[in-house]
Amino acid sequence: MTQTVSSEELFDRARSLMPGGVNSPVRAFGSVGGTPRFLVSAKGPYVTDSEGREYVDLVCSWGPALVGHSHPDVLAAVHSAVDRGLSFGASTPAEAELAALVMDRVKPVERLRMVSTGTEATMTAVRLARGFTGRNLVIKFAGCYHGHLDGLLASAGSGVATLALPGSAGVTAATAAETLVLPYNDVAAVEAAFAEHGANIAAVITEAAPANMGVVTPAEGFNAALSRITTSHGALLILDEVLTGFRTSPAGYWGLTGEKEGWAPDLYTFGKVIGGGMPVAALGGRADVMEYLAPLGPVYQAGTLSGNPIAMAAGVATLTAATPEVYANIDARSAQLSQAVSEALSAEGVNHSVQRAGNLFSIAFGTAEHGVHDYADALAQEAFRFKPFFHSMLDSGIYLPPSVFEAWFLSGAHDDAAMDRILAALPAAAKAAAAAQP
Repeated sequence: MTQTVSSEELFDRARSLMPGGVNSPVRAFGSVGGTPRFLVSAKGPYVTDSEGREYVDLVCSWGPALVGHSHPDVLAAVHSAVDRGLSFGASTPAEAELAALVMDRVKPVERLRMVSTGTEATMTAVRLARGFTGRNLVIKFAGCYHGHLDGLLASAGSGVATLALPGSAGVTAATAAETLVLPYNDVAAVEAAFAEHGANIAAVITEAAPANMGVVTPAEGFNAALSRITTSHGALLILDEVLTGFRTSPAGYWGLTGEKEGWAPDLYTFGKVIGGGMPVAALGGRADVMEYLAPLGPVYQAGTLSGNPIAMAAGVATLTAATPEVYANIDARSAQLSQAVSEALSAEGVNHSVQRAGNLFSIAFGTAEHGVHDYADALAQEAFRFKPFFHSMLDSGIYLPPSVFEAWFLSGAHDDAAMDRILAALPAAAKAAAAAQP
């Protein structure tokens, strides 16, 4: 932009042109109120809005900016790819290069299919599971979000939780009936569902660690139990790592748990970090399952922009730049920040819990006694305290996720200077949360 324009002006114009003025609901600040900031640039741990105000970014493009915004290696790779052409509608060498990087990090992935969005990845994984097993039913867990495909919007988190919607208009009863929604972290409920419907259950899909009802840690052994149960009944386990993949560790959340415990899902879905800020997602897993996809098998999936060369270049450069030092920095900064937030809230007497899954965390209000273990816990929290907390931080130049139901993200670029700015903003935000009224 060549001149500063207020976010208010930009939002007014956007609302006259797009539903709600946004292209993804949480951007509208619906749960926190006020005017969403229109961002025009980003570098390292910072984003800048249309009026030239700089913020320390704790959204990180909802995860993809793992190595920081505008990382020089990523930009160089993208610029070089742009010079060679934007899109060919044909195979390119970079597709296999990115697939090889993924397989090197996540060993159980034997085949990978590139797509453009996380929703497309989970949609394809569910279709593939049904085609492979010849069964119809899919189990999902309340509060887990797997994109906006019809059959998985029931009791979803993320923007659906933010908007307090149980699902979505336009989803037919017949489609919803093919999804069994169970409480998260409840192995007994899964076993009961298989006892009743096992012969017709194609798959269980779960977030590797839920981060769309706030962060919820899987109970010890929960994901392993899902692997055991699905295997024993001939169903597939789909581990949704769209958000956690390559962020919570080089091998995602599975790398923190399943790799050590000796289990693996049949299918993974990836997004966010895999594209380094470009629209890239993927599904991968067992070769015999993946080869049910066309052109080898009967399950059809296609995409004109799948494996786009610009997006592949960004993904390759991001995963290459995501060194052990990057993960160590993010882990350390996440521990530092979550502790500081908790101490600031405790100093003001604000009841809360810190919800963690690796280096992802969120704050839940009014949950100190029991924490948040499922969707019912998440919905029961004192969410009204987040709005003043959020705006106090925003006024201090800290850009938080604009919903209490989202995870906080850090990057390898968050240094002492950025952290000092966040820490300085916390006392006032904690006071605002303490003073909040329902």
